[in-house]
Amino acid sequence: MKEEETIVLETFLEHVNKGRPVRADSPMQQYMTKMAFEAMKITFELNSSFHTPEEIRKLFFQLTGQPEEETFRMFPPFTTDCGKNIRVGKNVFINSGCRFQDQGGITLGDETLVGHNVVFATLNHGFAPEDRGTTYPKPIRTGKKVWIGANATILPGVTIGDHAIVAAGAVVTKDVPANVIVGGVPAKVIGIVGGGDKK
Repeated sequence: MKEEETIVLETFLEHVNKGRPVRADSPMQQYMTKMAFEAMKITFELNSSFHTPEEIRKLFFQLTGQPEEETFRMFPPFTTDCGKNIRVGKNVFINSGCRFQDQGGITLGDETLVGHNVVFATLNHGFAPEDRGTTYPKPIRTGKKVWIGANATILPGVTIGDHAIVAAGAVVTKDVPANVIVGGVPAKVIGIVGGGDKK
């Protein structure tokens, strides 16, 4: 049996969730590409015509392969090149135009709000030119009641603490503590939630 024939979803998720690299032209990368085309098929259906909130929810959870969460809401369009490594809590809302690169894992805690055009990127490429085709997965996680403003970008390996706010346009490169507001490029603490501006 060829190596690529032994790769199934569980094998892939175990590999990336342990932070193992996906080498260029490897069977694992070939499987990742296959998953991307499966995700494109579902997101094309999601984005190409009007759907009721219930239909949107069903398509989203078909994409993720997770049990349907009735409190989930989203405004399309939405795109991802995987889908199977997204986990959402209760009362999560994702606004239109968001892009989830979830191979490394994206977990949104209860009552997370995601603004327009937010990018979650869980893959990095090798820095050395000879390693540029290899991808390195790291998960992104949000706590409860996190608010991510429009056009923010969240980079691999970032955890955002409970109640934190990410300002519009921020590029988040490091973990965000609970109960703070971060903004800028790269993002830094600019305020305290409920406590006025940071002194």
